[in-house]
Amino acid sequence: MKLGVSSYSLSRAIQSKQMTVTEAIQWMADQGAQHVEIVPIGFDLVENPDLIDTIRRKTEEVGLDISNYAVGANFLKPTEDETEQEIRKLMTHVDIAYRLGVKRMRHDVAFRPIAETSVKQFEADLPRLIEPCRRIADYAAQFGITTSLENHGYFIQSPERVLRVMNEVDRSNFMITMDVGNVMCVDADSVCSVQSLLPYASMLHLKDFYYRKSRGNPGEGWFQTSHGNFLRGAIIGCGDIDMSEVIRQIRSSDYDGYISIEFEGMEDCLTGTRIGLENARRIWEQAGQ
Repeated sequence: MKLGVSSYSLSRAIQSKQMTVTEAIQWMADQGAQHVEIVPIGFDLVENPDLIDTIRRKTEEVGLDISNYAVGANFLKPTEDETEQEIRKLMTHVDIAYRLGVKRMRHDVAFRPIAETSVKQFEADLPRLIEPCRRIADYAAQFGITTSLENHGYFIQSPERVLRVMNEVDRSNFMITMDVGNVMCVDADSVCSVQSLLPYASMLHLKDFYYRKSRGNPGEGWFQTSHGNFLRGAIIGCGDIDMSEVIRQIRSSDYDGYISIEFEGMEDCLTGTRIGLENARRIWEQAGQ
């Protein structure tokens, strides 16, 4: 197991120009991270391809692996031409992943607003998602890259739906990026979801949330789940997820890959990420005692 940080955790600092992505990588190394996951928010590797080699050189300089490359996508486009453009865009990102030297790449597959996330809608949309995922996985296979979808975005977020898509795609190099916090967005239990998805995970994200039942909006920083409850981003180990049991489940499994800290709380992102990394490391050590 290697514990590291997703650049998503520091995206506010990168977007505000408080630090560059290479400065963020240096900061992660200074905190004892073992890898960095590249999520291009606040920087663009398509428009600025020279930055790809800059990132790779920086990680080599500070001794960090690049664990994963994670990008957005939505194959539910109005026309076939637009869907084809989305597939081609993802293939360009596979090329970037190859240049970064990674063997894992996460891409989203679909988004819908909560009102349109019914089982009936999912079943209707499913055939439109399978072929694009297959094509991208097949394209990535020539580089030895495993692609994955994440439990992300309300529509393809529950363990059952994520597994359904993965099984329908049916490619050995198409797996799951398992986020232990995202499942709460559809009111699923994090511990049970880890048990369901961990055997199929190519990448793990640790994320924490505060959780409140739907008794009126609790105020700034909170957002609603698919069933009308409320979540707010938390520092890992400080929220309402049973992080000790989640990490115990991971540690006792056969998973031996990368684990990324993802922070999206209201605290300063450097502070929240640093404490979350420290907490995750401490909880991991305690789980082994």
